[in-house]
Amino acid sequence: MRMPEKLHWVQTRMRRAAAAPTQNYWRYTVIKRLFSSLLIVFASLVHAQDIKTVYHLNTGIESATAALNNIQNHLNADPKAKIVVVTHGPGIDFLMQDAKDSKGREFSAAVSGLSGKGVDFRVCNNTLVSRNINPDKLLLETKIVPSGVAEVARLQAKEGFAYLKP
Repeated sequence: MRMPEKLHWVQTRMRRAAAAPTQNYWRYTVIKRLFSSLLIVFASLVHAQDIKTVYHLNTGIESATAALNNIQNHLNADPKAKIVVVTHGPGIDFLMQDAKDSKGREFSAAVSGLSGKGVDFRVCNNTLVSRNINPDKLLLETKIVPSGVAEVARLQAKEGFAYLKP
């Protein structure tokens, strides 16, 4: 190799060596930006999901009044929240036709209003059977589930609901 050819060969090698870190830098930058974009998309999808909450009621009418107020406040703060009320034992009493609170107001209007906002009311069939209650005595907005306790567990474990016991 003559000197000019050797010089050209060395210069070419030096240019390639100098360009290699730049190419790796750009590859790294592109991958980093792509990864960051994917993280942002994933985070926005996670935050875009509605909050799902199960309210568990198994005590009498007094607690139902407070629970319905809590649910209304919950929806005022987060109108997109998915709320399911699961009742069993004495907790079903406010979902009976003509049930009234301590001030003589029927629960049907409050239940109907919340149902209109997407709140589901579920009643334990085991309670109906053990208390010998005809399902026709329940408000129209209710849905009967085989077991109230099992429904609460299912919603938490399989559907990712947060649990609240007012």
